[in-house]
Amino acid sequence: QVQLVESGGGLVQTGDSLRLSCAASGRTFNNYRMGWFRQAPGKEREFVAAISWSGGSTYYADSVKGRFTISRDNAENTVFLQMNSLKPEDTAVYYCAAKTYSGTYYSPEAYDYWGQGTQVTVSS
Repeated sequence: QVQLVESGGGLVQTGDSLRLSCAASGRTFNNYRMGWFRQAPGKEREFVAAISWSGGSTYYADSVKGRFTISRDNAENTVFLQMNSLKPEDTAVYYCAAKTYSGTYYSPEAYDYWGQGTQVTVSS
């Protein structure tokens, strides 16, 4: 089992940047493929970005491609989400998630463990 704790959310203005972190504890971190999802009020949880266990492959939602960057530091058991050029529509609770097995990265159902989430609010 792995425990995930997100941090780094906050209130920013349009065009600003934020860096989210997700610290993992428990089993060996580099056994897990990692993802970031977000959920806005009244909406379903949606895929944002994901990264393979080695960091060699990354995946992004079209809505964040070119603005967000996912990375991981296996020595520090941490995955990051660098968010640039933030827009009001990026406002949501952002969740870190871990999956054990290969297969799709895009579906929340594919992930085994979740953090508690961190709020990101982008004002216009």
